[in-house]
Amino acid sequence: MAGGTANHFWPISRESRPKQFLDIAGDGKSFLRMTFERFSRIIPKENIIVVTLDRFGDLVKEQIPELPAENLLLEPHSRNTAPCIAYSTFTILKRDPDAIILTTPADHIITDETAFRKAVDDVIEYAASNNALMTLGISPTGPETGYGYIQVTGGKAGAQSGKPVKVKTFTEKPDKDLAQVFYNSGEFFWNSGIFAWKASTILTEMTKYLPDVISVFNGWENILGGPGEKAFLEKAYSACPKISIDYGVMEKTDLAWLYSGSFGWFDIDSWESLFRTAPNRDREGNATNTKKNLFKGDEDNLVVTEDKKKIYAIKGLRNFMVIDTDDALLICPRDDKQFKEFIAGLGMPGYEEFR
Repeated sequence: MAGGTANHFWPISRESRPKQFLDIAGDGKSFLRMTFERFSRIIPKENIIVVTLDRFGDLVKEQIPELPAENLLLEPHSRNTAPCIAYSTFTILKRDPDAIILTTPADHIITDETAFRKAVDDVIEYAASNNALMTLGISPTGPETGYGYIQVTGGKAGAQSGKPVKVKTFTEKPDKDLAQVFYNSGEFFWNSGIFAWKASTILTEMTKYLPDVISVFNGWENILGGPGEKAFLEKAYSACPKISIDYGVMEKTDLAWLYSGSFGWFDIDSWESLFRTAPNRDREGNATNTKKNLFKGDEDNLVVTEDKKKIYAIKGLRNFMVIDTDDALLICPRDDKQFKEFIAGLGMPGYEEFR
């Protein structure tokens, strides 16, 4: 799934080029490219499908030139993850009614590829052998407030069993105190947003819990994959509600199961999360991708630039971020809430070229 449009990394990310197409990690590859390469070592390349918005189609082709044309699915409008999963499921069902589907966002960082591959193999195997909607849960390393939490049945024993376990509850991004309770209990996992299931099983559950989504695709059997697909999707998506698969299905179904993994997983969805996961910092806690800088009295700042030739001379900043691009310079407290409130001003008239 690569259709997100959120401007979490402004000014580097823009509406025309959101984060999944950017090299935020600084290793020369976009999130999308890293995701494709990661899964191509697990799944045959010809079985990998990318779903994105129509306006990002050329970006996908540019970054994954080896992707077969028929494996690029283009949504006319952004409607969150449930319609995206419905569209891709119908497409896959036409090709293989017995298919097992692994669904993943395109913006994760994984540091232990070996452990990740084992977890993916195990979750796919369980989904293939059981009538279950599998979630790959992440063992929490602290009371993080930026992730959704999943509680499993069986208490700590169930959570520590190392086997698939039935899901008890889903909770979206708790506050700090509740996150601490979840972490201390030992019964919760972070929701990675990576799922595995039989195509037939997810269709049954979506029909049951999301009839408003499934109904707009009536007639898909004879249209998807043919010349009338684009017009069909325009009509379907125009009538489709905007809803996530977590809220629409996973929080309601009694088929939700979790398989836990620990493989260095990071969902980098903000400048703050990038700062927290930055591997290289100086003695004062400053994280930067600059080649040369002059810091004095600076602590716990994030400095990111697209121009590595500049020297950045900064004095007296603490807990700030400095993000520099060709046409924009952001200097803002290193705080998600303040950042979002600040860049909301881009929605005002006169700032269209910078969005």
